[in-house]
Formats: sequence, structure tokens, C-alpha cells
Amino acid sequence: MLGVVVAVWLSERRWRARGGQAGTIIDIAVPAVIFGLIGGRLYHVITDWQTYFGSRAIKQPYQALFIWEGGLGIWGAVALGAVGVWWAARKRGLSMSAIADTVAPGIAFAQAIGRWGNWFNQELYGAPTTLPWGLEIDVNHGGEPGVLYHPTFLYESIWNAILGFALILVGRRFALRHGRLFALYVAGYTFGRFWIEGLRIDPVGGVDHAVEFLSLRLNQWTAIVLFVLALVYFFATRNKSGEEIVLPPSDPSQDSGAAVDPAHPSGQADSGTAESSYGSEAGPSEGGSSSDGSEGGEPRSAGSDDAASQADDERAVSASDAAGAVTKEKNS
Repeated sequence: MLGVVVAVWLSERRWRARGGQAGTIIDIAVPAVIFGLIGGRLYHVITDWQTYFGSRAIKQPYQALFIWEGGLGIWGAVALGAVGVWWAARKRGLSMSAIADTVAPGIAFAQAIGRWGNWFNQELYGAPTTLPWGLEIDVNHGGEPGVLYHPTFLYESIWNAILGFALILVGRRFALRHGRLFALYVAGYTFGRFWIEGLRIDPVGGVDHAVEFLSLRLNQWTAIVLFVLALVYFFATRNKSGEEIVLPPSDPSQDSGAAVDPAHPSGQADSGTAESSYGSEAGPSEGGSSSDGSEGGEPRSAGSDDAASQADDERAVSASDAAGAVTKEKNS
């Protein structure tokens, strides 16, 4: 769970930096985590079904539900977790590709942290080694007394941490969009997973041995397929452009259709300005006359005031000339 918290925290910060609303990633994380746990456990049970079912099973079938005993396949977790993200993104009208690029580094860090669970469960270990950082494995977990084994979980944890930092740096340097940063995450993870998986000797797919095809383990073949697909997507979308939606559409019932001044999102003027002072002091009703004689409560502009004043002066001069002419006629 610590890995999930770190991933959500980092992704939330990255999402806000892209212009998204605060809290969006937290909301999306709920279905993503639920779907991810289900998918991860399903992948583990399907690929290690002999552990729980059949004549050679070493656990009871109902123990397939005990996720706290270990056994979450990353492939299933990411795949079904992505379905949860897609469902939540569609409900909010957000671009799935934008969310994928945002959360990619966080997923790598979450995996780096989560791999330490393998140490507690004494799983995901490699061949015997004489290196000083070798790991002791209990007999009940397949180890032999006095023998040290490669801590492949540690190798993958370090690899994922480096991958997370690399994704952040590459994303800032090249501004990768439309799911291309997520494709790099998939390619980077599967590349590391391939050679780390080659060091493992713990059984995957069987009770006492790992299922292999052409001398490669099942997870290695999965890594190869996903690595190729990620590179194909990365290069196929290199010229893709267009806007990615990071803000949900506004509510039509609250949209007046008028452009809103970004400095005044509420549509109000700053307090203390001439505009606000006019509205508070004059306050004419619609269609009435204001104190300066304008109609509808709208103040005249400076230009209209000058024109009106000049017209008044001309009318006064004309009236004065006419009165002078009448007086002269009478006197004559």
C-alpha cells in the first residue's frame, strides 16, 4: 500500500502541473487499485494454477483468495488496472493517454517499493551466488541451508526506481504526449524484467519447476511481446498531435455562454475600482435614467459627454442669436 500512496501522490502533483483539477488522480486511483488487485491475483492464479488446484497442489483452492500470502502478477495488475483507469477517465471526459503519461513514473516507483514484499515472503529469488548481498532462503521456501541466492527482487526494485527517475527526466526534456511516455515505461520495465527473470530459479507455473518454452520462462515471453508492442506504439505515434483533455467539460447549466475574465472568474470587478463604485452608488434599475442622464443605467463614455456638451453650446448660441434678432425687429 505504501507504493500506491507514493504513486498517487506523485501522479497528483504531475496532473496538476499539466493543468488538471486537484483530486482527479485520487478519485481515479480507487477503481484502478481495486481492478489492479483483482487482475494481479487472477494472473498469478492462472499462471500458477498447480499451486492451488490438481493432485500436486500444495495449497487449498480457497487460499487463492489470500492475497496477503503473496502472489500478484504485475502483468495482470497493470492490464486490469488500466481498465479501471479507462472507466473512470471516460466518466469524467478525460483523455486516457494524458492520464497514462502522468501516472507512468508513479507506477515504476510503486513497483520498486512493492518488490520488497518479496523479501518478507522469501520469493522471487535467483540462482545461488557467493556475492556479499546474497539472500538466505528458508527450506520451506525452496532454499538450502548455508546457501545464498541472488536477491532478484532487489535488482528489480533498483531497476524500477531508476526507471521512474528516467521517465520524469525524459518527460520534461521531450514533453512526450499521447501515451508515448507510458510506452517508454512499458518498454523500460519489460527490458529489465527480461534479464532479471533469467536469473530466477523459483517455480512459476508449476509446483517444483518453472514453466518454460524454448528455454525461456513464461514471464520472459510476456516481457518480449510487451516490449515489442510498446516500441511499435512509441514510433507509430511520433507524429501524433492534437489536444488532450485534462479538464472535464463544464456543466451546461452553469455556462452562460459569455466569456469570463480569467482575472475575475466570478464575473465581478475588483473592489474599489470605478466600475464597482458606480454599481454601488448609482445603482439605477434597468431601463431607468442615471444621474448623468443616460438610459438603462449605463454611464456615458468620455467621448459622448464631450459631444453632448458641444451640441448644448451650439443650441444655446442659436437660441441667443434668434432672441437678438427678434429684439432688433421690435425696436425697429
